[in-house]
Amino acid sequence: MPFKGFTFAGMNHIKLSFGISDQEQRETLMAMLSVLNFIGFEEKEDALDAYMDEADYVAEEVQAITMPMNINYQTELIAMRNWNEEWEKNFEPVIIDGFCSVRADFHSKPEGVEYDIVITPKMSFGTGHHATTALMMEFMRGLDFKGKCVFDFGTGTGILAILAEMLGAASILAIDNDEWSVTNSIENAARNNATRIEIRQATADDLEPGLQFDIILANINRHILLAYMHTMASQLKAAGTLLLSGILPEDISMVREAAEAAGFIYGQEKIMNNWVCMQFKQKA
Repeated sequence: MPFKGFTFAGMNHIKLSFGISDQEQRETLMAMLSVLNFIGFEEKEDALDAYMDEADYVAEEVQAITMPMNINYQTELIAMRNWNEEWEKNFEPVIIDGFCSVRADFHSKPEGVEYDIVITPKMSFGTGHHATTALMMEFMRGLDFKGKCVFDFGTGTGILAILAEMLGAASILAIDNDEWSVTNSIENAARNNATRIEIRQATADDLEPGLQFDIILANINRHILLAYMHTMASQLKAAGTLLLSGILPEDISMVREAAEAAGFIYGQEKIMNNWVCMQFKQKA
């Protein structure tokens, strides 16, 4: 999973490695660490890495968070480097079954794909490499976006909003509560000549009352999905489509129960690399 946070400037950093694989525990820890001056998180299969400028690191502040949670970690000094160059060395184009490619501008356009998205993700979340994003794109392939009003809830790098426009959406509102993600999304939208996307730094609570959409794309995490399920229900038009991702297999029944309690009708689900994307419909 790519870095989630701000781009790293040319200075020394401290890397903290937490040996935790439980997704809920990771999300809780990231939320608590975010009150400190951490500038990026990287989720791995069995660990969470957090990065901070060396000058900002105070061991006692981190210990005050981790000790009550009984979480151990290792520290490592990362010498100054150009992080975007590091990203460029390791970033490979993503090709989804001839449907869509996601690549950087230093890659050649792949042959045989219908839609080609060029991004500079830097350290924002959502390059298409992570299963949650790829699953959303797979589901989007089967939806009719022509002339539709779309809400991209938690846009990250803006990939899903850009693809929605390419698929014919009339308008897309893309929001994220992270300033860097919003800036990056604006850059990526411009890079792909996307002109029908409005990008805001906001939460779903900040939207105007009564605003409704034909399609809602929500690739976030289980906690946010559950917290905003009724809000999304009020924002989705009759017979509209809701796509949810960022879900683990063990959370399927919980998410489905919450969605159906909010009035949604279950459609189908897809699983990739232990991540789940679920499709629901609003009642006609």
